[in-house]
Amino acid sequence: MADADPLPPPPDPQLCRRVPAGLGLVVEIGCGDGALGAWLARREPLGRRIATEADPDAAARAAPHYERVQVSPPEAGAPVPPGSADLVILRGAPADPVAAIRAAAALLAPEGTLLVEVPNAEHWRLAEAMLAGGARPVPLPPHAMTRDGLLGAIREAGLEALDVPPEVPDLAAARAFADKVAGAIGDTEAWLRRAAAPRWLLRAARRRPAPLVLLAHVLKPVGGVNDVRMDLPLGQQATHPGVALRLAERPETPQLPPGTPRILVLHRRLLATPDSPQFINHFRRAGWVIVQEFDDDPAHWPVIGQSDHFAFRGVHGVQTTTARLESLFRTFNEEIAVFPNTVAELPLPVNFADPSRLTLFLGALRREEDMAPFIPALNAVLAEAGPRLAVEVIFDRGTFDALATPHKRFHPLLPYLRYRELMARCEIAFLPLADTRFNSFKSDLKFVEAGAHRLACLASPVVYAGTIRDGANGRIVRTAEEFAAALRALLADPAGALAMGEAARGWVRENRMMAHQVPARTAWYRSLWERRAELDAALLRRAPECGA
Repeated sequence: MADADPLPPPPDPQLCRRVPAGLGLVVEIGCGDGALGAWLARREPLGRRIATEADPDAAARAAPHYERVQVSPPEAGAPVPPGSADLVILRGAPADPVAAIRAAAALLAPEGTLLVEVPNAEHWRLAEAMLAGGARPVPLPPHAMTRDGLLGAIREAGLEALDVPPEVPDLAAARAFADKVAGAIGDTEAWLRRAAAPRWLLRAARRRPAPLVLLAHVLKPVGGVNDVRMDLPLGQQATHPGVALRLAERPETPQLPPGTPRILVLHRRLLATPDSPQFINHFRRAGWVIVQEFDDDPAHWPVIGQSDHFAFRGVHGVQTTTARLESLFRTFNEEIAVFPNTVAELPLPVNFADPSRLTLFLGALRREEDMAPFIPALNAVLAEAGPRLAVEVIFDRGTFDALATPHKRFHPLLPYLRYRELMARCEIAFLPLADTRFNSFKSDLKFVEAGAHRLACLASPVVYAGTIRDGANGRIVRTAEEFAAALRALLADPAGALAMGEAARGWVRENRMMAHQVPARTAWYRSLWERRAELDAALLRRAPECGA
């Protein structure tokens, strides 16, 4: 199931958003050429993927992206034991959609989800074509179903429909057509619910999952801070049926029925102003369990200490990235969860296209002091290498100006996607961290990101010694001399640099994929909700100012 060429076209983004993250066994019935399987292999490479496809040629093209592809019609089910699949995706063109849905439902594990993609037999474009064509018959899309027919087939299979979001790419046009035929369709809104969508993407299960509402207060976007710790991981949790997410700098608080599980996640909120207890109590009294997401040394913000660390005392729980931060935060709050930094997808490598010219990535922000001791050694290597070594620098202008080479480019602070795209085109990353208190609380995120893109990493022992296996998936360099020697070795042996990058990518694949973390994150949030009375009592003991 390794990445294979040629790759199929990118998968349907609407469909991808409906695929829950972090599952064990995914069965795809009607996989076509394997586009969805190739994408799943990048999002959660340790998951199992088994598929069926009626077209033998398409099945052969899809085979590299699955554990197994069986050539069979959709009605035949799939080669897995009944009751074993975490997700069954029914696509393609079953001759008997009702029978295919029944066969797919039999494969589901007790908590499994069925995702059905089927054309809409009542799509308004069909009626429009019929009116335009006069007496000529307009053929239905093959194996299409009405909304009511699909819901009936789901019930017959012993499942409950969870959500049927209409995908309406041209709602304005559908409304305009509805206005023209208003006398014939009755209730316009009811008709649009049936006819506006060209297809249905329905999810169903044996029973409706317990709800979970996530409300996230995030920072103003700077680089990839929000993406890595909030937007992407919470977004992957919200791919699961029953999990709702509202995320913004100041999101509107939803009004929920009593007893609805609800978690408020604060992103590095300092909670150091006199009205901070009032802010916390506003949510406590509305039934929210409050989690602080914090992944840096709080001493960097003196106001936190000046408030006696209310940022951690005054919440129900804290989530962070490293064991060192966990130990620190546990002195203020007993409820801590560690979720190491991850990547949302294992991208296809694009570097090492020309082994005669390598590019060094210097993309960690505000590392000018960490970088300064290595500049003379790097300049010496740059002088020797000439055009064989280029450098990409993000944000740190002082570092860029100090590099004595014409083969360099400077970039301002980039959005996260652009930052990752730039990193992907480099072959070597240097990750310097001086031995300071602030640096010691950092995570290994830069190695995780660079490794995902197959870069060979040279890194300081601070933080990275716990992740990098020196000489295997990277190099630990303690001095400028060691750095220069390691960089010269990579330039002299591009194949060795590539092998090191592949080892780093393999380590990320096995250890740091975001989807693989989703079950643990969701289980912790649900545990917090179940223990909310106990946790709230503990909060009041730690932060009596909230009881005033």
